[in-house]
Amino acid sequence: MHTPILGAAIALVLWTFVMWLWLYATRLPAMAKGRIVYDPNRPASEFIDKIPPNVRWKADNYNHLHEQPTIFYAVAIILAILGAGGGINATLAWIYVALRVVHSIVQATVNKVEIRFLVFVLASIILLALSINAALLVFSAPAA
Repeated sequence: MHTPILGAAIALVLWTFVMWLWLYATRLPAMAKGRIVYDPNRPASEFIDKIPPNVRWKADNYNHLHEQPTIFYAVAIILAILGAGGGINATLAWIYVALRVVHSIVQATVNKVEIRFLVFVLASIILLALSINAALLVFSAPAA
């Protein structure tokens, strides 16, 4: 079954891999430059503290892309299964993805918390709207 909302979902998956690449493209050179050697017998915080903040921001964002977006994936799949993955739901999904990309770029470059928070709140409102749309369909469906 193909539905437009799945395009938004896979776009966010691919964006997550862009951040993964950016994370290692900056972390590995920073480790080499700083002669940082990871020691699994030491607390991870000691390793992380040696990495420059502007390099850590990419890893922080990569981790964030594994948090709230998991809800987005579930809602997108539910809407697709219910045959409601087009129209307004697809539009909202693409807005959510765009906001997550903006959030990533802000966090990975300038990391201004005020801007990140605003973008996060906007994305969260969009995700809430998608979730409510899905809930209305799920709970209003006749019992089989």
